[in-house]
Amino acid sequence: MDQEKIWEYFQNNPEVGDAFNADARYRFLARQIKPGADTLNIGVGKGGLEEKLLAKQVNVYCLDPSEKAIQAIRSKFFLEGRAQVGFSQSIPFDDESFDFVIMSEVLEHLPDDVLRLTIKECLRVLRSGGSFIGTVPAGERLLDNRVVCPDCGKVFHRWGHVQEFSDNRLRDLLTREFSHCAVSRKYFGNWGTLNWKGKISWLLKSIAMSVGIEGRSENFYFSARKAL
Repeated sequence: MDQEKIWEYFQNNPEVGDAFNADARYRFLARQIKPGADTLNIGVGKGGLEEKLLAKQVNVYCLDPSEKAIQAIRSKFFLEGRAQVGFSQSIPFDDESFDFVIMSEVLEHLPDDVLRLTIKECLRVLRSGGSFIGTVPAGERLLDNRVVCPDCGKVFHRWGHVQEFSDNRLRDLLTREFSHCAVSRKYFGNWGTLNWKGKISWLLKSIAMSVGIEGRSENFYFSARKAL
C-alpha cells in the first residue's frame, strides 16, 4: 500500500481541516516539553504541534517524508535548516542532538523492520537523559478499519495503519532500547469544539476511563528515557 498518497492528501490539501481532531493531543504533548529544549517532531501533519511548541519557545526541528509538507512548515515558521525531508529509520541529524523526540500517531504506520530501526534512530539522536515521547492508537484491531476501494477492489486500512499496540507490546518494544518507559491510556477529546451532546459523551468517557473502563478512540501516550 502506498501510504504517501494518503498523507499527501491529508497534509497538503487546503480543503481538509483537522481530520484527526489532533488539537487536544498536540496541546497535551506540548505541555510535556520544557521551553528552550531542542525537540525533533517526526511526522509534521499541517504543523499544529510545531505551532504550539514554538509558542512556548521550544527549539523546534522537524522531519517528514513529504517534501511539500516540509516546505510549508519551513515557510510558515521560518524553519529553514531545521525542517528536513527524510525518514524515521534514517534520521538526518547528528548523534545526541535533541532533548526530546516526538512521534505522535506515526509508529502504527511503520512495518516491523522500519519500526525497529526507527526506535534505534530515536535513541541515537537523543542526548543522555533525553526522552522519546508520543502516542499510538490504543488497542486498535486493524481489521475493524479495513475498507475496499470501489474502483480497483484493493482492501486496505483506511488510515494506512499496519501495527496494533497493546500496553504490553508497546512497552516491550521501547524497553529493548530505552532505560525507562511509561505507558498510559488517554482520551484526547476537543472539548471546545463539541456541542452539548458531545460534551456529555466526553464527560461520560472520562469518568469511565478514570475507573478503568476502556473504550474506543483512545490512545496510548508513551515516554521513554535514554540512560544517563
